[in-house]
Amino acid sequence: MGEIRLMKGNEALAEAMIRSGCDAYFGYPITPQSEVLEYLSEVEPFKRTGMVVLQAESEVAAINMVHGAAGCGKKVMTTSSSPGISLMQEGISYMASAEVPCVIANVVRGGPGLGTIQPSQGDYFQSTKGGGHGDYHMIVLAPSTVQEMVNFVRDGFDLAFKYRTPVMLLADGAIGQMMEKIELFDQMPRMTNEQVQSIEWATCGRGKRDKRNFITSLNIQPEAMEKINIHLQAKYREIEKNEVKFEAHNVEDADYIFTGFGMAARICKKAAQIAREKGYKVGVIRPITVWPFPYDAYAKLAGKVKGILDVEMNAGQMIEDVRLAVGNNTKVEFYGRTGGMVPSPNEIIDCFEKNLVK
Repeated sequence: MGEIRLMKGNEALAEAMIRSGCDAYFGYPITPQSEVLEYLSEVEPFKRTGMVVLQAESEVAAINMVHGAAGCGKKVMTTSSSPGISLMQEGISYMASAEVPCVIANVVRGGPGLGTIQPSQGDYFQSTKGGGHGDYHMIVLAPSTVQEMVNFVRDGFDLAFKYRTPVMLLADGAIGQMMEKIELFDQMPRMTNEQVQSIEWATCGRGKRDKRNFITSLNIQPEAMEKINIHLQAKYREIEKNEVKFEAHNVEDADYIFTGFGMAARICKKAAQIAREKGYKVGVIRPITVWPFPYDAYAKLAGKVKGILDVEMNAGQMIEDVRLAVGNNTKVEFYGRTGGMVPSPNEIIDCFEKNLVK
């Protein structure tokens, strides 16, 4: 068993970076994820593992620092919150095109605009549909516990290097701020210079290679750019085939399904428990990867259940993917709170009984 601690989500995320063998973190403080940089500054990971921590002058600078360091084959991470992630979109698109791996955590706050520091899930579209320009995707993991904030850092680096792609952790502000008991994994070593030199695409000098590596997202000739796009789309189809993850609870006998991601999924589970106590057979589906989205998990239930209630802390974003999955075979209703408001289980039950129960 690993080390047990009681930690705030943002601090657990930061500790997981160090323990995952991360080489560098570049970021800029913004509520509600400022504790990430504060924790890293306090525990001084350079003395522990040699990990570099640098507060950039802006989110634009941070993502471009990530681009440069990750292009050298290093394990690099950044974090921010909604408006800061918006500023990073150009750099993320560049990295997706250049196939540079990294991990990005978005601890989402209420919007649009500067909005509020309260938790939200309003960045689903931005994260899952490619928030920057061009035809690209990131793998997007949606933690619903502080433990998953820890685990998904390690998993995120594995996926990023496996597919040479940016990976995002999409966590709302409540997950970043809450404290829970967690189990930390043991310290993983940072990659040695020899291991980095062995990465075929890394720009780490010629070394024993016959030629230098170049990383760029600029391709003026349309034929060359189309070839890159075709390659990227083939990679995304491979990710969709192999990396879909979700949880299903009590769906075998369910007449109805509650669904949500992140914090909303936790509330759905409690609401489903209350519904069962009232005599309703309710199950829960929770996407863990919101890209790639688990369409098949919903499609298999289409026509078998009487209805699905999608719960989100936004005005209705994931519901579009749920409706795509089930088509016209199952009624889909929505309940959401916006601006940093968090729905309660009883609110979900009220919506369920009003709109789905006949």
